[in-house]
Amino acid sequence: MDAEIPNRALFKATEVCAIAQLQPYVLRTWEAEFPDLGVSRAPDAPRVYRRADVELVLRIKHLVFGEGLTLGAARRKVEAERGASSEGAGPSIEDLLAGEARQRIVEVKQGLQSILELLAGNDAAVVANAVSAPPQVFPRAIEPVRRTKAVARPRVSSSGRRGTVAKRRKRRRA
Repeated sequence: MDAEIPNRALFKATEVCAIAQLQPYVLRTWEAEFPDLGVSRAPDAPRVYRRADVELVLRIKHLVFGEGLTLGAARRKVEAERGASSEGAGPSIEDLLAGEARQRIVEVKQGLQSILELLAGNDAAVVANAVSAPPQVFPRAIEPVRRTKAVARPRVSSSGRRGTVAKRRKRRRA
């Protein structure tokens, strides 16, 4: 983060925008995506930002503008970074998966690996048997639609007489 953060505990929204060089509407948009960004002292009071919030704003700015991530991707990355820094705050995947679910995942993994081997060509005969299906026979061949040249029709005026519009045009040109 290349911006210098003053040595204070709390910052106003305008100060955070000045430090991060952002427009206020961008900061408000980020507050919607990151609910823990900024704190308000009272329901009617303006939001104030802690030093950690300013650092988070600078991190989000780097992820969005520097790395080109979307706000959702930036939020997930920040949450992952926080999760890695808390080290074991939540249950592990093994704890979350029961034995039956784990067995189903292993079966799906084995099935996908066998499909990968088939596609790689290790069992060409099996692939040939699996792929050989009876060909579909269409009742008749489908012909492409031919475009024909539009036929010129004589112009009819509102009175119903033919050729009056063309005659008027000739008279105007002459």
